[in-house]
Amino acid sequence: MASIKKIVLAYSGGLDTSVIVRWLQETYHCEVVTFTADLGQGEEVEPARAKAEALGVKEIYIDDLREEFVRDFVFPMFRANAIYEGEYLLGTSIARSLIAKRMIEIANETGADAISHGATGKGNDQVRFELSAYALKPGVQVVAPWREWNLSSRETLMTYCAEHNIPVDYSSSKKKSPYSMDANLLHISYEGGILEDPWAEAEEDMWRWSVAPETAPDEPTYLELRYEKGGIVAINGQTMSPATVLETLNKVGGANGIGRLDIVENRYVGMKSRGCYETPGGTIMIKAHRAIESLTLDREEAHLKDELMPKYAELIYNGYWWSPERKMLQAAIDHSQQMVNGEVRIKLYKGAVSVVGRRSENSLFDEKMATFEDDSGAYDQKDAEGFIKLNALRLRIAANKGKRRNLL
Repeated sequence: MASIKKIVLAYSGGLDTSVIVRWLQETYHCEVVTFTADLGQGEEVEPARAKAEALGVKEIYIDDLREEFVRDFVFPMFRANAIYEGEYLLGTSIARSLIAKRMIEIANETGADAISHGATGKGNDQVRFELSAYALKPGVQVVAPWREWNLSSRETLMTYCAEHNIPVDYSSSKKKSPYSMDANLLHISYEGGILEDPWAEAEEDMWRWSVAPETAPDEPTYLELRYEKGGIVAINGQTMSPATVLETLNKVGGANGIGRLDIVENRYVGMKSRGCYETPGGTIMIKAHRAIESLTLDREEAHLKDELMPKYAELIYNGYWWSPERKMLQAAIDHSQQMVNGEVRIKLYKGAVSVVGRRSENSLFDEKMATFEDDSGAYDQKDAEGFIKLNALRLRIAANKGKRRNLL
């Protein structure tokens, strides 16, 4: 690797990234710029500043990206109804695209020639960070310590801290959760610990954002969501920013036991991984968005979106948010949302999300056509005969020809 003068590090202030700061300084003899993103993870990010200063870092970035995250990343993804492998709402995946974008912006601002991250060589995040970085700054250098150093455990990291005078809160470190967790406004994820056994049930005290469905309130909660061009702009008549929408839905959804998920997923790097996720707001959003689309999208438009969705979701999961194919799909998806306007009424009850009403000024639902009562001639039922016969033509021909082949 060419000589590196300055590196932008995605920095949390925790054990791993604190070790990485010192390791980068001593291994590459370069300046380190730390970047800490507030994506709504529910923890204070400002303490990272003092920790970085104690490590000799002179350029420290701590950015509130909550609104940008939901407006420019989460909402566009939900306009596509994106779900990976039928269940996962891509909470970690989508956040990495924004973090990488900001890291490259900071690299450009500070004159840094490299970026670094704390993702391990076994996971998806290394791919997501680096694909995004290369797409946005092709010549950037990437330093991935977990692929280079020989520090392979928490114990070796703690020893490194002691040997290199890295301040660590030993008391809090002893209380560390047995799970590897990652949180943002869209979700919180859990991996490791007993979850490495796919037969073992997750412990109840693991969950942070939601009550157990069986202990949720005995009375349902109703929400009315207002959509404009496929995005929620108001809840129960109150206009809200994108980040506030998601914060509100997380709180109400979690209180009703919404959004818990336990899955085994296929990582891009090739292995299977068992993880648990809490996505209360996202679970409500995906259900409500499909409800408003059911009223406002043409049939073939809706079906084509469903055909494209698995590919779109896979692109995000694998780290291709900045790829030309994702942008192409996004343009088509966003075009489809021009008439996705109106209200959806949702009922939340003991872990379940139910759509109980929908209405739109752009509705394609025709009550005269759909009624089981007298439609006053709006639809001539005799027309169905020709429609059926034309669509059955190829089936009848095949059946006649197939008599010789004993197809039945």
